[in-house]
Amino acid sequence: MSVKPISIFPHRCRRPLTRAAMSTLALLLLTARNASAQMVSESLAPYADRVEASINRGLQWLAEVQTEDGIFPGGYGSTAAVVGFAGMSFLAQGHTPGRGPYGENINRCIDYIMRCQDANGYIPTGGNMYAHNAALLFLSEVSGMVDPERQAKLDTALSKALKVTVAAQSIRKPGAHDGGWRYSPGSGDSDMSLTGWGFMAMRAARLNGARIPDENVERAIKYVLGMQSGSGSFGYQGPGDNINLVGAGALCLELSGYHGSEQMARAAGFIAKNFRTIPASGHWPYALYYNAQAAFQFGGDLWRDFAAWMYETYLPLQQPNGSWNSDSYATTLVLLAFTVPYRQLPIYQRDETVDE
Repeated sequence: MSVKPISIFPHRCRRPLTRAAMSTLALLLLTARNASAQMVSESLAPYADRVEASINRGLQWLAEVQTEDGIFPGGYGSTAAVVGFAGMSFLAQGHTPGRGPYGENINRCIDYIMRCQDANGYIPTGGNMYAHNAALLFLSEVSGMVDPERQAKLDTALSKALKVTVAAQSIRKPGAHDGGWRYSPGSGDSDMSLTGWGFMAMRAARLNGARIPDENVERAIKYVLGMQSGSGSFGYQGPGDNINLVGAGALCLELSGYHGSEQMARAAGFIAKNFRTIPASGHWPYALYYNAQAAFQFGGDLWRDFAAWMYETYLPLQQPNGSWNSDSYATTLVLLAFTVPYRQLPIYQRDETVDE
């Protein structure tokens, strides 16, 4: 399969907006207060206040339950993945490390992940390459925002972690497995789920200034293309229909310059027909997170329909304490889905020619 000529990992925005800048762009894409191309249609405006309040309650819960060591409650709360998701949740609403109400919480996330890294740069913490790549994604997003002493440690941690990710993907694997990631750095096969995290981690690192060989990016794109089925969805270890994975595959290709392509038209069609099945999925937080990002990248009717459904479905499920299921994994991924339109994280940036 040939890879179409593209602008690899198009650069949109290196750093998130500050909290002060966010205040002037509050509820970006959720309101219709001006005619900016960044604003979504009035159909989502009624959700603005409810979503903002929900996000604030969710962040407050995360801050309250985080331990001094930096971990969170729930089955995956001590993994570098969930700690990274929590850190990104704070960043996604414009909070910064070391400052404001959640500055110390973000620093705890950074420090915990760096303590979990082994001498070779690997950050598994019970989550294998899932945790490693999710942690790398967060560290890349927060780099440049911390104090000088922490930044010096972060630079070393990022460099070592990225080498692990690139080396794991560089292993030559048979057939359709080539170019992807799997559970361990030395795995000889790949799957779409692990590849989604590896792809996003590598892109975040590249946006942060890391030098990623074009060959690695091209092989990753080729792998993702090979996982797409005729319906437009993406399979686990081969083409297939999977609501958990269609968002991951579509997002990888969208961020690689495929917007408007035939592949993306089919993926958008599958998401539009099937996103309401997400709550029945055994991995609904994961599915919600990736499909929200993909729908936002597509824009237009798909994003409006998806966002309205997402808010109507998941706002009522938030518990009085501010969490979803009193679980940090579910809570962080719902918050990251809700904050996609804020565009505070570089990884959330979108081509501004997308029609809203």
